[in-house]
This record gives sequence, C-alpha cells and structure tokens, in this order.
Amino acid sequence: MTALTTGTREVRRQLSGVRVSDLLNLCGAGAAAIALTALLSSQLAPITSPLGFVAVAAALFLLLYALLVSLTERGVAVRDRLVTVVVHGLAFTVLAVLAFIVVFTFARGAKALPHLNFFTQDMAKAGPLDPLEMGGIAHAIVGTLIQISIALVITIPLGLLTAVFLTEVPGRLARLVRTIVEAMTALPSIVAGLFIYATLVLALGVPKSGLAAATAISIMMLPIMVRSSDVVLRLVPGTLKEASYALGAGQFRTVWQVVLPTARSGLTTAIILATARGIGETSPVLLTSGFTAAMNSDPTSGPMVSLPLAIFQFVKSPEPTMVARGFGTAAVLMLLVLTLFVIARVVGGSSPLKKDARHRARQARRAERAQRHRPRRRTKRPAPALAPQDIPPGIAQDQDLPEALPQEQP
Repeated sequence: MTALTTGTREVRRQLSGVRVSDLLNLCGAGAAAIALTALLSSQLAPITSPLGFVAVAAALFLLLYALLVSLTERGVAVRDRLVTVVVHGLAFTVLAVLAFIVVFTFARGAKALPHLNFFTQDMAKAGPLDPLEMGGIAHAIVGTLIQISIALVITIPLGLLTAVFLTEVPGRLARLVRTIVEAMTALPSIVAGLFIYATLVLALGVPKSGLAAATAISIMMLPIMVRSSDVVLRLVPGTLKEASYALGAGQFRTVWQVVLPTARSGLTTAIILATARGIGETSPVLLTSGFTAAMNSDPTSGPMVSLPLAIFQFVKSPEPTMVARGFGTAAVLMLLVLTLFVIARVVGGSSPLKKDARHRARQARRAERAQRHRPRRRTKRPAPALAPQDIPPGIAQDQDLPEALPQEQP
C-alpha cells in the first residue's frame, strides 16, 4: 500500500485477489501471442516443432502482458505482476507434466491392471505372446519388498548415527562428512551400481542377487536419510538438551532419551523419504541383481527381480501385451511411492514441535478473539466539583467539604 504525500488523495494498491482487468490482460496477451506466433510461423519463419511454437508464444505472451499492464500500472506493479505470471506459469507447467505422466501411465497399463493374476502370478509360465490372463508381477513385488527391507536394515543405523554425529559433534571432521554426504546426494545411480558390481560381484565373488542389489540401493538411500535426519535433529530445542545436562545426564543418555524421542516423527519421515527414493532405482538393480521370470525369495542366491527392473524388461519387448504389463507395473510402482509420500506427509505433520507451535497459535487466536468480543465496562464519571461561589448559603464555610471541592485561596 502506497500513499502519495504531495497533497493528493491516497492511492491504494490491491495486493491480493484477482481483478477483472488482470483476467482481461491475461486473456488478451494470450490470444495475441498465439495469433502472432501463428502469423510468424506461416509467413516469416516456419516453426515445425510444437515445442518451438510454445516457446515463441510464451516469450510473446510475457512481452505483450507487460505492455498491457504498463498502460495502467507503474514500473513496480508491472514487474510484480510479470514475476507473478512467470512463477504461476512454471508451477502450472510442472503440474501439467506430472498429470500427463500419471494419466499416460495408467492409460497404457489399464489393460493389465484389472486382471487378478497380474498381482498373484509370476512370469515363469508366461511368454511375450501369451495373453494378459497369464502371468503377473508377483515375483517383482516380492523382490522389491525383500531388497528394500535389507536396504533399510543397512541404511537406518548408518544414517541415524551419521546424523547424530553431524549434530552433536561439530568440528572439521563433521564438516567434511557433511560435504561428502551432500556430494553423494547428486551421485548418479549407475555409479553406485558399478561400485557394488566392482567390489562385491567381481572382487569378492558375491553372485548377482537381491543382497547385492539391496547394498547398491542402500548407497542411494543413505545421503537422503542423513540429510533429512540432520535437519530434523537440528530442530530440537537446545533448552531440552541443556536441561538434561543440568540434571546430570551425559551426552549419550541425552541423545538417546531426549533428542531422538523428540524428533521421532521427523526421523520416521526421513526413513520413508529414503525408502521412496530407493524403491524406484533401476540402474543399481540392473547391474547387481540379474533377471529371472520366476519367483525367488532368497536374497543370497540367484537373480532377484524388482519392480523397476521388471518395467525395464517388459517395455523393451515389441509385443503389445508385454508393453501393457510394463506400464501396469509402472502404475503399481507409482501408487506405492505415492503411498509412501502420503504417509511421510501425515507423519511429518504430527511432530511434537509442530503440534506445540500449532497449539500456541490456536491459543493466541482464541485470546485475540476473546479480547475483541469482550464487552467494554462503563466507568462512572465523577461528579463535577463545586466552585466556592456555588456553595449554598446554608452551609457553613468551616464545615468539611468533599475532597473534590477546590480549596479557596486566601
């Protein structure tokens, strides 16, 4: 809200809501951008790629929208509305791409999902030419659950210990470890698979199996687990730890009985996020687990298939039934990852710290509402004081007068 101090009336700017002029500017700029892009592509420079058409139309839209807004607004308002349109446009683009991926995957896999055998059978007795009533992905579901369970057994202790070390033991070594963890976050998954393949399979002679695949998956899960846990442990109030130290508890007991229980829900969220990351990895599993069409529940011997690897093998086939199985498997994997993220969101929202903050905010709102609606008490006005000349003649001058009466000066 700005005000002109030159003696004219106050000019108020609307900072929220949508005005009719904004909608007209958006619609006009969009229609003009599409028309100009079509004119350019047909008369001056032919644009054959749909992506190129969209890029040119978007650039012209921003230029025309800024021009239309500048007719009624000043420079600051023009920049503000232009940035708002860019941010909302990018968010809408990301949402549209995500919706397209989900809809496309479920549409292509809709032929395989309604069959019950798709979830209860393996592909040992089914081939590429067999109909969808035969075969399924039960072996891939079991393999994924086994591999992710082993990866969690490896990742959870290492991740929690590393996060506690980074939080409770600051120093040069902690900074070095934090730098390495942040670098591992951007580690390509194929590099993790090559590392496990070179060390376990080639050097140590471990066969391709679910155990090797789970080890490779744990390498991808570990940096997510460490960084998320580190952030959560840093949110624990220092006053709680100081109170524990003041009562005579050591550092280990403080961490075990104060820090970890306080951040329990946040640590659960970190575990679920790391699980969602590892459950969709394909490259490490492709190099370390092998492929089989039969059920294998032993992670120490024989190839073991996971859902991402099954998707990769199914989609490579030129047969429509195998491609439908691949997209159906992708839909199952997407539902599983979505379920994990929803659980993480629900668990993360129930943190004791967040609950306490929400409780205090509710109490503040209630107090403000009660103060606003509290009836005002009427105070009695004091009686007006009498001047000496207003005193009735029957009252003696030497009688005691109320304190409210002013004393006559001699």
